[in-house]
Amino acid sequence: MFHTDSYGTVEMFVFVTILFVFVAYTISIKFVYCRYSQLWPHLRNKIYTVGNASFCTTQERSSALLRNSEDDKPRVTGSETRALLVTAHPDDECMFFAPTVLKLVESQTAVYLLCLSTGNYNNQGLQRKRELLDSCAVLGIPSDHVTIIDDKKLPDDPAVQWSTALISSLILKHIRNYSISVVLTFDGSGVSGHANHIAIYMALRHLASAGRLPEGCQTFSLHSISLLRKYVSVLELPVSWLLPFDFCCIIGREEYKRAQKAMLCHRSQLLWFRRLYILFSRYMLVNTFQAITVETKNVKIY
Repeated sequence: MFHTDSYGTVEMFVFVTILFVFVAYTISIKFVYCRYSQLWPHLRNKIYTVGNASFCTTQERSSALLRNSEDDKPRVTGSETRALLVTAHPDDECMFFAPTVLKLVESQTAVYLLCLSTGNYNNQGLQRKRELLDSCAVLGIPSDHVTIIDDKKLPDDPAVQWSTALISSLILKHIRNYSISVVLTFDGSGVSGHANHIAIYMALRHLASAGRLPEGCQTFSLHSISLLRKYVSVLELPVSWLLPFDFCCIIGREEYKRAQKAMLCHRSQLLWFRRLYILFSRYMLVNTFQAITVETKNVKIY
């Protein structure tokens, strides 16, 4: 009888412990959302510095779908804050950066997207261009703010090393043409370890290190996290909040639905594991960034 009661006590203790952890974690998530809503204006102000450099003008553009360079795009006038998101492939913008795009658009920031390939790995480049524009429409990026590069030197292929010099040139040209005040991209691990993602970070770090960015232009890289943290969805939120970051974007339920809708625009990429990604990835809810600091050592370019 004593033995049975002991087991009952242990079971009750385990149940109470699990319940306590669940309640505590739920409260911590709600606390993060509440605290974040209070701090968002301060975080947003971090990117509201517009550089004082002299910027170039561009000619009027033609078709958004047929565009493959910045040369035919218009310059936006005025004193609005302009953010540039640099990605490697169609679907990167929503798969990894949807919370950032949604929060910036909500705060009246003009968001531009520079996608450095058509995603033609499986000869689906034309379809993926259309899907990208559909996704951007859902996220709130106008089609005339989207540039898709179609260059044989920048193929959608992790086995091909992209040129740091070429990427640097494309990014810098875009920054100057549109008076960009903040640039966001991947970090040195590329979130998924993709070589094309990492190449963009290396190019942006080179620009920062070489002092080639216009005065006042800030650069941020998206934190890469462990596989476990990556796939626990909203449960990862308190962890991200406790760890250091320079910039952060967190979205709620309604914005999360928009992020999902944007992902679903990439119909050619909706394999079973990407559907699981939509449901469980932390990147669909929260983005944390670190500033790309200026380094004194030389960065090798090729």
